[in-house]
Amino acid sequence: MSAETAYFDWNASAPLLPAARAAVDSALDAQANPSSVHGKGRAARQIIETARREIAALAGAAPEHVIFTSGATEAAAMALVPNFRMGRAPLRLSKLYVCATDHPCTLSGGRFAADDVMRFGVDSNGVADPDELSRHLSGHDNAAGLPLVAIHLANNETGVIQHLEAISKRVRDAGGLLVVDAVQAAGRIPLDLSRGLADFVILSSHKLGGPIGSGALVAATGLVMPVPLITGGGQEKGHRAGTENLAGIAGFGAAAANAVQSLDSIGAVGAIRGRIEELVVEVIPDAQFHGRQVERIANTTCFSVPGMKAETLQIAFDLAGVALSAGSACSSGRTGPSHVMKAMGVDSGSAVRISIGPSTSENEIAVFAEALRQIAGRRGSKAHAA
Repeated sequence: MSAETAYFDWNASAPLLPAARAAVDSALDAQANPSSVHGKGRAARQIIETARREIAALAGAAPEHVIFTSGATEAAAMALVPNFRMGRAPLRLSKLYVCATDHPCTLSGGRFAADDVMRFGVDSNGVADPDELSRHLSGHDNAAGLPLVAIHLANNETGVIQHLEAISKRVRDAGGLLVVDAVQAAGRIPLDLSRGLADFVILSSHKLGGPIGSGALVAATGLVMPVPLITGGGQEKGHRAGTENLAGIAGFGAAAANAVQSLDSIGAVGAIRGRIEELVVEVIPDAQFHGRQVERIANTTCFSVPGMKAETLQIAFDLAGVALSAGSACSSGRTGPSHVMKAMGVDSGSAVRISIGPSTSENEIAVFAEALRQIAGRRGSKAHAA
């Protein structure tokens, strides 16, 4: 194994930012219950409200519409429910329509019954088909309840960016609500809930370089809200009970602030991604890229090596000092093609994902290049022996 290592798995979890670590340390020193009315409690509350403003700025939302959770999965479970309230009046949503390449946390359907969860497809590049969604929505019975639609903005495996404007128009025309998983998009493309394209956005701290264990559901307005998943002490204005994760939220806020400031430099990450893809083509000319023909977030590429399984590739890269993923890190233990590849119609169980970030170094690229050559050499030897 190489003494040098390359971390190419930022979509699973980005390295902890120094600013986020400092914010966590500071919050630990200020540890007190944010609901307490004494001075230390008020100081803890101020830390949370500062982070709330930082996350609202990232999402293009009002701070009072940011609800902290334990992560993106909890935020999805909170939003994907049949029972909402419009003000004080109950609002029923009878079916959930979810994109076939979504993350498992939304594909699971939240609190909807399995029979009430419908999937709409994507094309061979992984772009959702608005017309297929329209066909589903045209048959929806609004008398039974409104439709709820969930879709990721950027795919965690391929990086493909969805046409949110087209999807949003279909949902609005049908009178439904739209939940957008922006976990991979945040910090890589601009977000702006004020444009009215979505009703809710899901965010995750550790995808931004914040600590693991903090996330948020961000609402466009406070008028229509899901019935709480967790009830109790009334924290987060009654939307999510439980004493807030002060240190995690502080680090999340610092990471969100960094993401806003770093958006202008994302092109440099895209240039690094381009070099990595050139290396793949140079060393393995028959490698197949997935989603490369359409718009993607700048840090992600997904490719297959014909004749090699994803698990084999992942292990080979790991032994050579390169950390990358074969599909979603949240689907550990699975074998065979990912659900994303299946939905795209890709007959391949060999897709691996590289995801990088602003601190990806020349040394890491060199380690990856050497690993790639080793894999190509072993592949060539096996083909020759056959």
